[in-house]
Amino acid sequence: MTKADMLIEYITRDLVARIMEDEKLGMNEAMERFYTSQTFLKLADQETGLYLDSSPAVYVLYQDERKYGRLVQNEQ
Repeated sequence: MTKADMLIEYITRDLVARIMEDEKLGMNEAMERFYTSQTFLKLADQETGLYLDSSPAVYVLYQDERKYGRLVQNEQ
């Protein structure tokens, strides 16, 4: 397992736990929500570099996706 794979795994674990807590879901439902999200697809694609961000930063991206129905890129 590469360092990138491990980071993706850690962030995924953190986000599933947070989804369970915030959305009051069981583990299977939380996993399904995250694994089927565009956020997870971007996280799993190592070329995006999203796995280098913190779990809270990726969670904000996931929350925006849930809110707007798609990934939203904030302009700064």
